[in-house]
Amino acid sequence: MSRIAAPLTDLDLDLERVVDPDVPWQTVVWDDPVNLMSYVTHVFQEYFGFPKDVAERLMLAVHREGRAVVAEGAREQMELHAQAMHDYGLWATVNRVST
Repeated sequence: MSRIAAPLTDLDLDLERVVDPDVPWQTVVWDDPVNLMSYVTHVFQEYFGFPKDVAERLMLAVHREGRAVVAEGAREQMELHAQAMHDYGLWATVNRVST
């Protein structure tokens, strides 16, 4: 028995646009009332391998602005980064880059 593929609908096309793998994603670290600034700097250096000045700049953005984008790329990788930040005790989310 052969199967005939159903024609694409507008809904199918919209779903393809929503999950476009070429659109980058971001890992965002959020300010929290628990972690010391020195610890956040340490995590950024240890996990991401940022030099101290970059890690401190990102930590200050978290502290002063309430958030900092620490990585950008494929969704799966950003989800791994967010999970790692959670493992370190930091608050992090994954956001789609606005176009």
